Amino acid sequence: MKSKFVSVLTVSLLLALPLSLPGQKNSCIECHKELDEEKLRAPGESYTTDIHRQFGLGCQDCHGGNPLQDDMELAKDKSFKGAPEKAKIPEFCASCHSNSEYMRRFNPNIRVDQLQVYWTSQHGQLLRKGDPNVAVCTDCHGVHGIQASNFPKSTTFAWNIPQTCGRCHSSQDYMKAYGIPVNQVDDYKQSVHARALFEKKDLSAPVCNDCHGNHGASPPEVTSIAFVCRQCHSSAGELFSQSPHKPAFDGLGISECEACHGNHKILAPNDEMLAAGRNDICSQCHDTGTEPYDAGLRMKKNLDHYVASFQTAQDLLERAEKQGVEVSEPRYKLQEASTTLILVRNLTHGLALTAMEAKLNEGNKIIAEVKALGEAALKEARFRKTGLVVATVFIFLLALALYLKIRELLSKPTSST
Repeated sequence: MKSKFVSVLTVSLLLALPLSLPGQKNSCIECHKELDEEKLRAPGESYTTDIHRQFGLGCQDCHGGNPLQDDMELAKDKSFKGAPEKAKIPEFCASCHSNSEYMRRFNPNIRVDQLQVYWTSQHGQLLRKGDPNVAVCTDCHGVHGIQASNFPKSTTFAWNIPQTCGRCHSSQDYMKAYGIPVNQVDDYKQSVHARALFEKKDLSAPVCNDCHGNHGASPPEVTSIAFVCRQCHSSAGELFSQSPHKPAFDGLGISECEACHGNHKILAPNDEMLAAGRNDICSQCHDTGTEPYDAGLRMKKNLDHYVASFQTAQDLLERAEKQGVEVSEPRYKLQEASTTLILVRNLTHGLALTAMEAKLNEGNKIIAEVKALGEAALKEARFRKTGLVVATVFIFLLALALYLKIRELLSKPTSST
């Protein structure tokens, strides 16, 4: 009885496991690799790096059939399902990925609600309406060479996502039917986010799915854009909520962050965005001469003065350092003034002019102290230089006197005995 129970348990466990194990025969891959047509040969070649294969899954786990058989007719037995139609791919993938009991065997952290979320996306809604051209699982993740999203070669790895989304969203012919512009990826590549991602290799920099979602991808609503941006920029968002702009934007139905910073082509913010700057955005809503515009002018003027004063202090320290004077202490103090500048620029989101000026006054005191230390360092450098000149002249005169004395001694005739 006991042995019978063990046998049943063993068979049950074997049935629960994937059929394809490492090193096991797979006639599907063997056959497909020998085919002349690239479309048919590709699955056999690319599946060797697929994440499903790494977990022991084989062709039959998705397509059915018997990969242990060499004969094609026998391999394509009654269980063979073949490739699904594109419109049925979400349910096809979800037959495993929505099964929590099944997925737990491989990774208990994998979400099993992707299909449910997908139906809420723009892609899913259009697919349900019968549009066969929208993105499904394989359009984003690939087909037989799927890799984990934390692998650099994965189509869903951070710096590959703009290209993955751009395969459809940058195609004029593809997007024409939807009336969607195709410049989003090109604009993104010029943004401060893209520079952080591609140049600094900062994988935390936002890409398409960080703002639009992944399986539930949709454009953010006007009322939700601020919440999207606040995932990273929480301090600026909190300040904006306390500003006069908040009720005004809500009343006019204007999206918060996007109104000033744009969406895909978000450039690094700078002081020139304030009133009368080269990239003045205040004038989009406020006429010159009005109280709000004048407040922007005052912010710009205060910041320009602070930056110029900061630069002067920095130049003093650099000049002193080049002349060999130790300036590490004033440099440390100047770093405090730099931190103040960062804080004040952030305060512009709250239009907190009084708070900005109070902070700038604190920073100006630090800069004044640094300037004094810089001037003292340059004075010390001049003193050292003067002392060096005097010492050099003294040594030269001493050497000359010694030389003349030696010549005098050598020119005297020696007395004979």
